[in-house]
Amino acid sequence: MKYNKRLFLKALLFGGLAISGAQAQQHKLNEKWLKEKKIIERNTVLLNNEQSFIPIRKLSDNRIASIGFNSQLSGTFDRILNLHARVTAVDGNAYWGKSARLSDLSYDLKFYNTLILQLEAAQLRDQQVLDFITDNQKEKQIIVAVFGGQEALVKLDGLSVPVIWSQKVSAESADYTAQAIFGGVPLMAKLPANISPKYKKGQGFTTTVSRLTYTVPEELGINSADLQQPIDAIIAEAIVKRATPSAVLLLVKDGKVIMNQAFGSHTYEGTQKTRTTDIYDLASVTKTTATTPAVMRLVEEHKLKLDTPASAYIPKAWATNKRNTPVRQIMLHEAGFVPFIPFFKDIKPDDFRKDSSAAYPVSASQNYYFRKDFFKDVMWPLMLNSALRDTGKYVYSDLSMYFMKEIVEGVSSQHLENYVQENFYKPLGMQRAGYNPLYRFAKEQIVPTEIDTLFRNTLLQGYVHDPGASMVGGISGHAGLFGSATDLAIYYQMLLNGGSYGGTQYFKPETVQMFTSKQSRTSRRGLGFDRSDAKEDYPSKLASANTFGHTGYTGIRVWVDKDVNLVYILLTNRVHPVTSNKLNELSTSSRLMDSIYQVVGKAAR
Repeated sequence: MKYNKRLFLKALLFGGLAISGAQAQQHKLNEKWLKEKKIIERNTVLLNNEQSFIPIRKLSDNRIASIGFNSQLSGTFDRILNLHARVTAVDGNAYWGKSARLSDLSYDLKFYNTLILQLEAAQLRDQQVLDFITDNQKEKQIIVAVFGGQEALVKLDGLSVPVIWSQKVSAESADYTAQAIFGGVPLMAKLPANISPKYKKGQGFTTTVSRLTYTVPEELGINSADLQQPIDAIIAEAIVKRATPSAVLLLVKDGKVIMNQAFGSHTYEGTQKTRTTDIYDLASVTKTTATTPAVMRLVEEHKLKLDTPASAYIPKAWATNKRNTPVRQIMLHEAGFVPFIPFFKDIKPDDFRKDSSAAYPVSASQNYYFRKDFFKDVMWPLMLNSALRDTGKYVYSDLSMYFMKEIVEGVSSQHLENYVQENFYKPLGMQRAGYNPLYRFAKEQIVPTEIDTLFRNTLLQGYVHDPGASMVGGISGHAGLFGSATDLAIYYQMLLNGGSYGGTQYFKPETVQMFTSKQSRTSRRGLGFDRSDAKEDYPSKLASANTFGHTGYTGIRVWVDKDVNLVYILLTNRVHPVTSNKLNELSTSSRLMDSIYQVVGKAAR
């Protein structure tokens, strides 16, 4: 297929792709930004942190609001805060001059338990502000971010709440302070002089990095133009050749996000530009981002044993050929399960309705609802009684994670979707990760997948693409999870950290090592995780032998290279409007990874 110049220019326009001159200019701007960041790092001071509240550790059930009194900084400050946690932005200026004044603000914030105030020196001269802090610190955790001259600190002499002071009033200082609040950057500076009876020269608490750092490639010695040019060309080619209408590429090197970029549009019509916060159907990446971590946690808690037969956890399997199948074999795809079962072929007219009801509550899509016990009566018996073939050999099968979901739910006494939210997604700050995203997000935030012609006969947007997962209401162990690139970056960086993130240890390092390393004698696989294969140049000819991750049918690629300390995330909707294999034919992902490795390796030399 020949390149279409009009489509190519369209891809450039909607994907934010830059010409080489602009890329070179961006490199210069990044170097300037980095220089400014280093100055700010040396001059941003943390005070009153005796209780070590900064960086914020607890995110679950922590309702956080950011109150801005400076519109110049609020945009940057709030945007950066929301990279780490869900933070509600509140315009403090809207409460000035009202009869009840800031007491109204206190009332409107009554359901929040952490308040972050952005203030400048001039605003601290107003007694209302000081009274607001004093009144609210009794019931809430207050953090004060102060920008401007050191005289501002004199006004805070009587307060005990954590204060982060940055002498500069700039977007760069707002960025740095916001990241520091959540542990994205360290705080090390000391007061340069005596400020008040309380704040004296040499004071200042130190913190260390505990979450992702958002920065520019130049911080790691990488010229952003060298990184950007091949990426732009490869993704532009994929869009022009209709391999995918959209893409989001996120790269983490040494715990630092050096690229998080959106390309193209949700559809080939180009009516909605792709954003880095867009939510994608993660398909089989569900296996390693939902089901596998649940298994890891239960194994650590000694509630689940890998070498125990599945029938010990699934009573219905006792009378089947799965009776002696160990959990370990299921996790390795060596149980002998058939690759998949086309459940849609067993749908009968009485199995579904166009409207939901108590008898038909299982939503497969808009206007398609399965009867209540369809899984128990139809799907589960088909799986339990399916044949076993080549047990002990590697045969990739979706049935494995159907079974593991049943095991996880039986052992934990919780629905899988609730288990992973409570134990991982909420505490990690994975704001958009979860099943059935339409319950929590607007349809426009979710990237569409395929126009299903098997049985739903509609465009799937917010409903799981996988047919089998849709028949169980979008919640399965093998598919059904949705999320953003940032969600995945947080989770896989946690694994790369050996199970630690944000000051919390989610897994023991040895657990992560066991599940992500090669565990099979007959394949490259880990437990749940896929792994690199040098013989196949998979997933890149430059990937190390210590690379793990997974792919998703909808066009998802997630890889973690332990040796290079790299997290690679590519989200696409290659199945829109119909399934296409062009992304694989073009070797888009492997070429992207090759180009990234080359640049990263060059910078390391």
